[in-house]
Amino acid sequence: MEKFPMTVGGYEKLEADLKILKNEERPAVIQAIAEARAHGDLSENAEYHAAKDRQGWIESQIVDLEDKFTRAQVIDVAKLDGDTVKFGATITLIDEDTEEEKTWQIVGDLEADVKKSKISISSPIARAVIGKELGDSVEVAAPGGVRSFEISKVQYK
Repeated sequence: MEKFPMTVGGYEKLEADLKILKNEERPAVIQAIAEARAHGDLSENAEYHAAKDRQGWIESQIVDLEDKFTRAQVIDVAKLDGDTVKFGATITLIDEDTEEEKTWQIVGDLEADVKKSKISISSPIARAVIGKELGDSVEVAAPGGVRSFEISKVQYK
């Protein structure tokens, strides 16, 4: 069974999502199925079929999240430190061409959210900077071509 890294925050969100599915969504869809059954003929009951489809989706999501939950390797980023980039690091990169500064946290694949400045450990930027140190220059193969960045800050928070 392959483990995958996840921050404490990502693990807690996964746990909360699973709890919502089990404690809110599942009982609600069971109730919807019961109400649809009360309407009679199930063969032409659109409400019943929609509720059953929703139930199937919810159950598959629960199985998927439980699998991810059991395979998660939780890493407490607050206990890490140093100038070397590793999983969980919040890094600041300076584009060597434009001098533009960007800050990213390297997180697990399930937690990645570019809008929240969280990039997946398997992303091109993360793969390029993992193992590098503060002040190092890295090249990243981006969709628009190769770009060079300098690592100007490494934090673990």
